[in-house]
Amino acid sequence: MELATKDLLRLATIGSVDDGKSTLIGRLLVDTRQLFDDQLDAVAAASEKRGIGDLDLSFVTDGLRAEREQGITIDVAYRYATTPTRKFIIADCPGHVTYTRNMATGASTADLALVVLDVASGLKEQTRRHLCIAALLGVRSVIVAVNKMDAVDWSELAFERVVDQIATVSRELGFSSSLTIPVSALLGDNVVEASLNTPWYEGPTVLEALEASEAGSWETAQGARLPVQWVLRQNGGGRTYAGMVSGEAFHVGDAVTLLPAGVQTTIRAINFGGVPRPEATVGLAADLDLADETDAGRGDLIATAPLPTVTKEFEATICWFGEQPFSVGGQRLRLKHTTKSTPVRVQAIKGLIDIESLKVVDATSFTTNQIGLATLVTADALVVDDYREDRVTGSFVLIDEVTNATVAAGMVGHATFL
Repeated sequence: MELATKDLLRLATIGSVDDGKSTLIGRLLVDTRQLFDDQLDAVAAASEKRGIGDLDLSFVTDGLRAEREQGITIDVAYRYATTPTRKFIIADCPGHVTYTRNMATGASTADLALVVLDVASGLKEQTRRHLCIAALLGVRSVIVAVNKMDAVDWSELAFERVVDQIATVSRELGFSSSLTIPVSALLGDNVVEASLNTPWYEGPTVLEALEASEAGSWETAQGARLPVQWVLRQNGGGRTYAGMVSGEAFHVGDAVTLLPAGVQTTIRAINFGGVPRPEATVGLAADLDLADETDAGRGDLIATAPLPTVTKEFEATICWFGEQPFSVGGQRLRLKHTTKSTPVRVQAIKGLIDIESLKVVDATSFTTNQIGLATLVTADALVVDDYREDRVTGSFVLIDEVTNATVAAGMVGHATFL
């Protein structure tokens, strides 16, 4: 059994509040007939309750009562869609600055960012922040839906102004591909069907662009990784080590190293759901039977060459979401990395990323929703890769030990655009 990864596209819709992200996703789902009649009836009832004559397509993804009452997306909503050519997992990320942490969650596993912005407003600060976070999180491809074209009478000049803004920021952030499409999410123009209102546009619709996009483009790691989540005692004696595979595939007979101990051994067998198999591919939750007995436990990591780094001190990019400033000697923090949790302290603040210039400027602390560089020191040794090589072993979160709130998303190393 092989995991179908190349026909599955994970995408995150990002951008500022009120630019139409939820409406665009609703339009995609409705026009591709992904919704059942009872779902459409529920959207119609919610629209009528708010005094909206037609269907409010944003209600397709905005399922929380507070979202529908306030007219904004608060939490990340995941929707699933299938076309004749591929499958989609769509993360509708909130645009409001208060919920930036939720946006980062939605973008963390995305192959592609679907950016939605209002043609009249252009590239807002929050949209730039979202694009910056997406780039930091390893997203390399963006499709930009320039929305509400009907409000500017389908002006090609207005559209081209936004195209120039997007081209500049895409170049600065190092996106490998960027496509800009004029749309009206409300009316459906250039979302699923091509629009007669844009005779000057000859590119694909949003759906066509999504169907043609590459999946799994961020999987650039060299070397297989399995953070040990469970140690399974087998009937008849012996133990196997279970977790989710990242990086590259493991194969029976592979030489592996157990870290941080540095124990070298080989894979004697691989099991998935109790069934033996010759390999464990990326994304598979498997258990490995090693040729030698070890004292490995939760928080350790099994890897093939090139090996990750074992360290207690490293430089990281921090997206700070806490209410108190992030600073040297600040609140007590705990770092959660793969299956390991350890106390951590901030040794030094290296600088703050300016959202407008995308340069690192001097700073002694970060405030809410700011992004910067810092040196961290952990109580226990971590086994890490640079985030640009492996999203799983290169990422972590910071937790306030007093409130148990997640206050930051972190990436080992720094972005290529810095």
